[in-house]
Amino acid sequence: MNTWNRWDLHPSVVIGLVLLGGLYVYLGGHKSPRRYVVSFASALAVLFVALNGPLHNLSDTYLFSAHMAQHLLLTLVFPPLLLYGTPAHVVRPILRPRWVMAVARVVTRPLPAALIFTAPIVLWHVPALYEAALRHHGLHIVQHLVFLTTAVIMWWPVLSPVPELPRAQHLIQMLYLFLLGIPMSVTGALITLSDSVLYPFYAAAPRVSALSPLDDQQVGGLLMWVLGGLMLWIVMTVIWFRYSVWDQRADAETRVPEEAYGARASGSGPER
Repeated sequence: MNTWNRWDLHPSVVIGLVLLGGLYVYLGGHKSPRRYVVSFASALAVLFVALNGPLHNLSDTYLFSAHMAQHLLLTLVFPPLLLYGTPAHVVRPILRPRWVMAVARVVTRPLPAALIFTAPIVLWHVPALYEAALRHHGLHIVQHLVFLTTAVIMWWPVLSPVPELPRAQHLIQMLYLFLLGIPMSVTGALITLSDSVLYPFYAAAPRVSALSPLDDQQVGGLLMWVLGGLMLWIVMTVIWFRYSVWDQRADAETRVPEEAYGARASGSGPER
């Protein structure tokens, strides 16, 4: 009997969300303007839905397409909501150790951030590695942690909450996201256009829909190829309009204006 539609809760996920939310409150993030608090809460909600309940059950046991939808939530939805909703005074204590700031100054620049994100995304979709993650729960957890961590780094040049680790210039942000979409699109296209099932785990899985294993794989590939690319293009469009506003004042060419960081860039707010 298929039980994919049950709302099973995974203690490790719930504990992780409680710790992340608790750190946010402890460092005073909940006292930020409402739109930032809502964004952070939405990030936690996305993570909860992606890693518990029906979507998690489908992706772990039944459908490659559900697994791909889960990965898009983890890499293209959760991180920007998290970064937009995180005030500077929450981030700064985390960056206070010298070695943390030294590492962050390197990995959050566009080229390293792009490489750090792209390499795992491409490598984890190699059939042997993907199969291994599906068949070994511990490795699957590592895969998700890698996706989450590298995706936050990837989004940093676009949505950095602190000017000490600045966002890239607007035009560079757009070029950055455009180039980032190419490896994802190529990987998604290769999966979509394959005439054989690449992941035997899903070929042997119980069928919970009318999709054949190959059809399911093609839908998953299209999600990565088309939907993933579309999400990046939507962000590029928003960046373009923001750039146009600041460019009218001639302060968008050399750097992202300080006001782009909002109230989060100020030194105000609780520090612990």
